[in-house]
Amino acid sequence: MTTSQLEQQHKRGEARREGRPGVALAVIAACQLMVVLDATIVNIALPHIQGALHFSTTDLSWVLSAYTLTFGGLLLLGGRAGDILGRRRVFMAGILVFTLASLLGGLAQEPWQLLAARALQGVGGAIASPTSLALITTTFPEGPERNRAFGVFSAVSAGGGAIGLLAGGMLTQWLDWRWVLFVNVPIGILIAFLTPRYIGESERHPGRFDISGALTSTAGMASLVYGFIRASEEGWRDSLTLGSFSAAVVLLGAFGVIESRAKEPIVPLRMFTDRNRSSSYVIMLSLAAAMFGMFFFIVLFVQNVLGYSPIKAGLAFLPVTVAIVTGAGTAQRLLPVLGPKPFMVSGSAITGSGVLWLALIGSDSTYPNGVLGPMVLFGFGMGLNFVTLTLTAVSGVAQHEAGAASGLLNATQQVGGSLGLSILVTVFGTASRDEAQKQVPSFLAQSSPEQKAQFAKTGELPAPWGHEVLAEGISTSFVAAVAMVLIALLTAVVVVRVRKSDLEALSGAAGGAGPVA
Repeated sequence: MTTSQLEQQHKRGEARREGRPGVALAVIAACQLMVVLDATIVNIALPHIQGALHFSTTDLSWVLSAYTLTFGGLLLLGGRAGDILGRRRVFMAGILVFTLASLLGGLAQEPWQLLAARALQGVGGAIASPTSLALITTTFPEGPERNRAFGVFSAVSAGGGAIGLLAGGMLTQWLDWRWVLFVNVPIGILIAFLTPRYIGESERHPGRFDISGALTSTAGMASLVYGFIRASEEGWRDSLTLGSFSAAVVLLGAFGVIESRAKEPIVPLRMFTDRNRSSSYVIMLSLAAAMFGMFFFIVLFVQNVLGYSPIKAGLAFLPVTVAIVTGAGTAQRLLPVLGPKPFMVSGSAITGSGVLWLALIGSDSTYPNGVLGPMVLFGFGMGLNFVTLTLTAVSGVAQHEAGAASGLLNATQQVGGSLGLSILVTVFGTASRDEAQKQVPSFLAQSSPEQKAQFAKTGELPAPWGHEVLAEGISTSFVAAVAMVLIALLTAVVVVRVRKSDLEALSGAAGGAGPVA
């Protein structure tokens, strides 16, 4: 390479290593794995985090929601930033923010410190994740090479959840819960080191940031989630509960006004004019609400009631991942024959059946007869919907807007999961308090003086009374989750109108759709 070529390469910000596409793909895939994995790796550690930092069960949900709210709320802004500022630059910034937040989270000594770090992780993930997908298009030429790269990226996105569950179990049991966060630090540093050496910078495109839209939507959803969780502990007449709901109404209303007037809105409102696309967002939001609740509560059940170790708990969730992959593969093969609607209807119905089965859970339930079967049903139904909803979300949009349409579906999944979890936690809090009042007389009659003294100090009932309280709260929360899935099912049956003639457009749009993580 000549001196002039090297100078031109430097001006364009291109990578200094040529002919190493495998390393570039490994860097991009490692970033996506880290972001996707972090949505589940913390789940298995939740009981240990609760004990170490003294979270209540309802407040514990913030460990998940703090991440998903900022991740989902800023996801589209992160994609826009990559287009305007340069994708490699934004990618590295996101990785560094995510890495720093992981370090701070692992060092947390107070609940608020961990929640702040988790929120910052979500910011870093929202910056890095959409940019990592876009970097594939600028790093690999169109054709077989790019298709293979997308295949690797999709496989990492699909398998990241299962890897996170196993990794979370091993790190928590063999080391400490803090390592589910510390593990990101060396990986993030390595990615940041390799990125400028093997990944070239993209061309910048002029545009505007819809920062006000991103902030009002994220703050509005956070206020709404906080209102529900606060209500579960302090009641619906509490001043902070009412204030949070009022703030949510104002902020989300402002978000709607901002988006209707913005020249380059973060959420183009025209995306909602198509009934099928809007339906796909509603279905994803409703199903994600139930999915986040299922993972949160079953993790607590298998460890706190069944007594599973973290590793065994991670293994217990593997059938869900297998069922999701099986359902997605089935839908992908049969979509050209049957069309999307049958999979939306059947997928939502099967998911609802699994949630209804979980609502029967009790303190005497075992993994084989009370957990495994409903989780497999749940996972298969979700798998049928994931591919179908992604295709429907991008149908009928221009090629250059396919990324925004699928990105909005991803954001809907994250935000809907946070909102749904907060509602289910509210139901859980009310039901568990009522059950605790019923269990106290039996506890006082049968417990030892030491147990009574501990109860007076902590207010928590020990086993087996505590198991009854936890199981009743979980069971009741799944009844509410059934109602959420019913919304998805009714939307699929009544509102969706995808015709056979739309299949060709759906197939063509699939190439522009990113995977739903």
